[in-house]
Order: sequence, then C-alpha cells, then structure tokens
Amino acid sequence: MLSSTEIKQALRAAGFEVFQTQGGAVHVAERVRENLILDSGIRVRCDGPVVVIHARAQRSDFPGEAPEQLFRRARELAGAALERGYAEAAANVSDVTDPSDPGAVIDSWYQVTYEKTVPNLPAMLDEVRFALGLERTARRAA
Repeated sequence: MLSSTEIKQALRAAGFEVFQTQGGAVHVAERVRENLILDSGIRVRCDGPVVVIHARAQRSDFPGEAPEQLFRRARELAGAALERGYAEAAANVSDVTDPSDPGAVIDSWYQVTYEKTVPNLPAMLDEVRFALGLERTARRAA
C-alpha cells in the first residue's frame, strides 16, 4: 500500500496535476480551457494502488431517456478500459445541485466506476495516462 503523499509526488513528478486528496484517494486534475482546472473523474486509491475511472452520461444531454439507457451510454465508453483489465466496480446516480439552492437538482449524472489494481508506481502512471486519453462523458450526436 502506498501513501497519498507518495502517489501525489509520483503524479506531480510525471507532470500530472492533482485536484485534491480525499478519503484515501488522490484525484487527478485535467486542465480545460486555459487556467480552469477540473476534477477529471480519475482517481488513484492508496490501497493497491488502484486506478479508478468514472464514466458518465448526463441526463440533460439525453432528455427523456430511461436510467438503463443512460447507464448503457456510460458503459459504452469503457470498451478500451475493459480490454486493458479494468472491471466495473459500481454504478450510481449523482445529482448536481444548484450552487445557489442546494435543494434544487439541475442535472443528474449516471456514472459507472471502473477499477484496476496496479503493481507499482510506473504502472500507475501508465494507467493514469491511458485514463486521461479516454472519453469519459457520453455526448449527444451532433
């Protein structure tokens, strides 16, 4: 088992940005448009280490679709991850609330979580690179 400090140091030394450390996991950041940094849906858990990828479909992108269809869309993103040894660990719905009114739900994310235990830091870095290259959010056809 590695510490979160060891994982953060390895990620930073390899050129990755860290969003936060929370609950025994280091959240990898992804820079979107200039200086905006967002959580990328990729985490490294200290137990293992385990690389975790979250794939999702947002209800607002597919209005009127049933939950099963939204989860299917999220799962369709994971083909390459499954081929690489990731396994589905969970599927859940996360409500996105209005920042000015926490009681108001403005969207729902149908999220599927995939995990892969890796043997060492070099393998962890390879998997984080791979995960950052994946499309992790289902998109409407243009």
